Amino acid sequence: MVYVVGDIHGQLAQLDRALSLIERDGGRDAEVVFVGDYTDRGPDSRGVIERLMQGRDAGRNWTFIKGNHDRMFQWFMEDEPRQDPHLSSGLTWQHKRLGGLTTLASYGVEVEGWFRRRSLHAQARAKVPASHVEFLTHNPLFVETDELFIVHAGIRPGVALAEQTEQDMLWIRQTFIEDETPHPKLIVHGHTAVEFPQHRGNRVNLDGGAGYGRDLWPARFDGVKCTLLTENGEWPLNPFG
Repeated sequence: MVYVVGDIHGQLAQLDRALSLIERDGGRDAEVVFVGDYTDRGPDSRGVIERLMQGRDAGRNWTFIKGNHDRMFQWFMEDEPRQDPHLSSGLTWQHKRLGGLTTLASYGVEVEGWFRRRSLHAQARAKVPASHVEFLTHNPLFVETDELFIVHAGIRPGVALAEQTEQDMLWIRQTFIEDETPHPKLIVHGHTAVEFPQHRGNRVNLDGGAGYGRDLWPARFDGVKCTLLTENGEWPLNPFG
């Protein structure tokens, strides 16, 4: 049995709610996998990372998968900031669609009028703890069980699980989302925000849109059986076409 938490996107209150539901269901020793995108859009990316690191340091059985937003933040914090090659021309992590400025603001970086100043990167380097960047840097790209392949964005259909690329596991969307053929294992992912978690038979999407103000849905997997946890009890998530 494993619990999986979808994209958090800086929503600390939603994370605490999800952790409370998991602990109530499975206890403090429950195995929990987070599918990435801990930062951006929501108001408290710093608080989210701190909460996850606290759990890690307390010895909780938690695994943190890397998301594309986490890598964008990590790359911005390098000596020379890098922008992700997947982004459209002219689009950067700082764009309001991606939410990087909201992340920096949670660390006390002055982001108002950032495009008129040269100090944004220098401020970030001074105010973002190195331990937070280190946390984002070394997270794995997937977790694999006997029946599940848990990853941030998805996989490239027709490619063996062992041969999936980092770029696809962080960024793939339509090629994966639109594919209805069986995969070697049930793919559990986030990345593509939907109104409510979905079970599509060959994959389960747990990104219910917390980054846009919707609820974060923790899920329990007993083999391939998926159950959402709520304050009012369990909600089976069954496949639909």
